Amino acid sequence: MSESTPINPEPNPTEAIDSVAINPSEQAIATSDRNAKTRQLLGMKGAAAGETSIWKIRLQLMKPITWIPLIWGVVCGAASSGNYTWTLENVLKVLTCMLLAGPLMTGYTQILNDYYDREIDAINEPYRPIPSGAIPLTQVIIQIWVLLIAGIGLAFVLDVWSGHEFPTITAIAIIGSFIAYIYSAPPLKLKQNGWLGSYALGASYITLPWSTGHALFGELNSTIVILTMFYSLAGLGIAIVNDFKSVEGDRQLGLQSLPVMFGITTAAWICVVTIDVFQGFIAAYLVSIHENLYAAILVLLIIPQITLQDMYFLRDPIKNDVKYQASAQPFLVLGMLVTGLALGHAGI
Repeated sequence: MSESTPINPEPNPTEAIDSVAINPSEQAIATSDRNAKTRQLLGMKGAAAGETSIWKIRLQLMKPITWIPLIWGVVCGAASSGNYTWTLENVLKVLTCMLLAGPLMTGYTQILNDYYDREIDAINEPYRPIPSGAIPLTQVIIQIWVLLIAGIGLAFVLDVWSGHEFPTITAIAIIGSFIAYIYSAPPLKLKQNGWLGSYALGASYITLPWSTGHALFGELNSTIVILTMFYSLAGLGIAIVNDFKSVEGDRQLGLQSLPVMFGITTAAWICVVTIDVFQGFIAAYLVSIHENLYAAILVLLIIPQITLQDMYFLRDPIKNDVKYQASAQPFLVLGMLVTGLALGHAGI
């Protein structure tokens, strides 16, 4: 037998392992960085600065996470019309209307708000694109105008597509863009008034997209407008939730949001009461028009919202605002769809 080369064991095997293994703390940091970048891209609280892609920065300004309620409102409006059928043309109409309500009109609203809130964001959310200096103000203004013009233009296209004699959807888009302006911009700046500003925001998230979806497939009437404006009082509560993340900056700059006016605890109770009570009134209305099954389903969807309010929001509204919204709002928006189906079934 030939002499074999002796095999010497690694004198310190742990060093070899450590040289290729990933440090758990570094892995956790990398995961945290990815999460922060995702939150920044979606426009969520707890993000991080440092993005350099101009297109990602533009998307951050539009806060995609905020598009969802308005896109859903379009679906509820289509349901309440009672005329939606599953044809290719109708699906394309709905998708086009979602583009109008979400990326265009909501994107315009969010950028406009960030532009006029840049001093507040420098205190509350300095990682946002404008206060962090990631994008020049001139480019922000251009993006605002592009989204506004594209939104109103697309609204007119939907009016023509739907055969409207009066451009209902265009009118809604113009009204919505005006509300967005006076909500954010001086001298009115509705958000300085806790009650009026929160209701304007709630109505923009419920009444406007719902009315647009209804007008897309049916004739918009005063009953639908009044009911959705009443439903928006529940949306007022959701709007108040958004005020807790900026309470410190609002207080320093003299903005009278409800958490500043009434304190954290009282404002939290006002928030949950408006969310629950006005959904309950809608359920009672459904009973009055003999849509009892839909009313019962709506009540069943309110119960978990109350539970989650007690578990998260009322205990610490500043710390748990995002967690509460993520867990409770699906029940709220499902309740909106149930209401839309009930109105469509009743022929309102």
